[in-house]
Amino acid sequence: MRLIFGLLLLVGLGLAGFAVKTASGRFSQYQDALARTQEAVVPVKDVYVVTRQLRYGDVLQPEDVRAVKWPADALPIGTFDSMEKIFPPEREGERTVLRVMERDEPVLLVKVTQPGADAGLAAALTPGMRAFALQVDVNSGVSGFLRPGDRVDVYWTGNREQGGVTRLIHANLPLIAIDQQTDEERNSPTIARNVTVEATPTVVAKLAQAQATGRLTLALVGVRDETESAQVQATLDQILGPKETVEQARTCTIRTRKGAELVLIPIPCPVEG
Repeated sequence: MRLIFGLLLLVGLGLAGFAVKTASGRFSQYQDALARTQEAVVPVKDVYVVTRQLRYGDVLQPEDVRAVKWPADALPIGTFDSMEKIFPPEREGERTVLRVMERDEPVLLVKVTQPGADAGLAAALTPGMRAFALQVDVNSGVSGFLRPGDRVDVYWTGNREQGGVTRLIHANLPLIAIDQQTDEERNSPTIARNVTVEATPTVVAKLAQAQATGRLTLALVGVRDETESAQVQATLDQILGPKETVEQARTCTIRTRKGAELVLIPIPCPVEG
């Protein structure tokens, strides 16, 4: 009886050891799998996005934003990571939308004003750039089909050294306003009297001189056109051809009468000595 009990005890101990070893192996496999899973997880951060479409001039409200998880290594520049940064309690005033934002698009610094700041043209200017107004009409302004956000090539036409010339003076200038309208979503044609471009001070000086000494014409650049226009010009000689000097031959005649009629008879002209 004792022998049978001893055998059963040994068998039990063996089975228990086998179970412990098996469980330990399974636990190690689980830990390895968990570690691999944690390594594959992408680090994320909170980013605030808009909950609805917001257009130029809309006032940003707390209910217009919500926090979402965003990959930490792909954060857009100028995002907000807390409600306090979007709506700072110590500063009075509201932020105004400067550019159209679609639903679930991140709120960026460049797309909203500072709290309490005016959503005017100055708020939308890129640092280091200046706004400059050009006078246009239905002919020089692409028949009213310009809108904020478009790009144009600017041509100057005037008299240089008593001859007509048209020259491209600057390419791919961005338009930031049409008359008093800065909304990029405006799509109805309007015959503008002034368009405002964004340019460096050097380009502004060139445009001011060109506008004062000749006539400016705008050429619309395609939305997906990334080519850079070459420096081109056209003169009257290129359009009409070079001037030709026509020498008229000398004609010498003598007068004679045939009855009552006076007749001019051509004769060779004498050689001038």
